[in-house]
Amino acid sequence: MQKGIIDRFEGEYAVIEFDGKTEDVLRSELPTEIKAGDTLIFEEGKVMIDTEATASRKEEIDSLMDELFEE
Repeated sequence: MQKGIIDRFEGEYAVIEFDGKTEDVLRSELPTEIKAGDTLIFEEGKVMIDTEATASRKEEIDSLMDELFEE
Protein backbone atom coordinates (compact mmCIF):
# COMPACT_ATOMS: atom_id res chain seq x y z
CA MET A 1 0.00 0.00 0.00
CA GLN A 2 1.18 3.49 -0.86
CA LYS A 3 -0.41 6.83 -0.02
CA GLY A 4 -0.16 10.00 -2.05
CA ILE A 5 -1.65 13.49 -1.96
CA ILE A 6 -2.98 15.26 -5.04
CA ASP A 7 -0.92 18.44 -5.36
CA ARG A 8 -2.40 19.81 -8.59
CA PHE A 9 -3.54 18.98 -12.09
CA GLU A 10 -1.60 19.69 -15.27
CA GLY A 11 -3.63 18.90 -18.34
CA GLU A 12 -4.40 15.20 -18.42
CA TYR A 13 -2.10 14.49 -15.46
CA ALA A 14 -2.48 14.68 -11.70
CA VAL A 15 0.69 15.65 -9.85
CA ILE A 16 0.80 13.45 -6.75
CA GLU A 17 3.19 13.78 -3.82
CA PHE A 18 4.60 10.53 -2.46
CA ASP A 19 6.89 10.91 0.57
CA GLY A 20 8.12 14.36 -0.47
CA LYS A 21 8.58 13.51 -4.17
CA THR A 22 6.09 14.24 -6.94
CA GLU A 23 4.98 11.96 -9.72
CA ASP A 24 2.68 12.57 -12.69
CA VAL A 25 -0.19 10.09 -13.02
CA LEU A 26 -2.76 10.06 -15.81
CA ARG A 27 -6.09 11.36 -14.53
CA SER A 28 -7.80 8.54 -16.44
CA GLU A 29 -6.14 6.05 -14.04
CA LEU A 30 -7.65 7.77 -10.98
CA PRO A 31 -11.17 8.08 -9.55
CA THR A 32 -13.12 10.71 -11.49
CA GLU A 33 -14.19 12.66 -8.38
CA ILE A 34 -10.65 13.47 -7.14
CA LYS A 35 -9.64 17.03 -6.35
CA ALA A 36 -6.50 18.81 -5.22
CA GLY A 37 -5.68 17.98 -1.61
CA ASP A 38 -7.23 14.50 -1.65
CA THR A 39 -5.27 11.65 -0.10
CA LEU A 40 -5.18 8.56 -2.30
CA ILE A 41 -4.43 4.96 -1.41
CA PHE A 42 -2.72 2.85 -4.08
CA GLU A 43 -3.10 -0.84 -3.30
CA GLU A 44 -2.97 -3.95 -5.48
CA GLY A 45 -3.73 -2.09 -8.69
CA LYS A 46 -6.62 -0.14 -7.15
CA VAL A 47 -6.74 3.56 -6.33
CA MET A 48 -9.13 4.81 -3.65
CA ILE A 49 -9.71 8.17 -2.00
CA ASP A 50 -8.91 8.07 1.72
CA THR A 51 -11.74 10.33 2.88
CA GLU A 52 -10.73 10.17 6.55
CA ALA A 53 -7.12 11.21 5.87
CA THR A 54 -8.31 13.94 3.49
CA ALA A 55 -10.72 15.35 6.11
CA SER A 56 -8.07 15.16 8.83
CA ARG A 57 -5.53 17.06 6.69
CA LYS A 58 -8.14 19.70 5.84
CA GLU A 59 -8.97 20.21 9.53
CA GLU A 60 -5.28 20.50 10.39
CA ILE A 61 -4.68 23.03 7.61
CA ASP A 62 -7.76 25.05 8.60
CA SER A 63 -6.56 25.11 12.21
CA LEU A 64 -3.10 26.30 11.17
CA MET A 65 -4.63 29.00 8.98
CA ASP A 66 -6.82 30.16 11.88
CA GLU A 67 -3.75 30.41 14.14
CA LEU A 68 -1.82 32.28 11.47
CA PHE A 69 -4.50 34.92 10.96
CA GLU A 70 -5.48 35.44 14.60
CA GLU A 71 -4.97 38.95 15.86
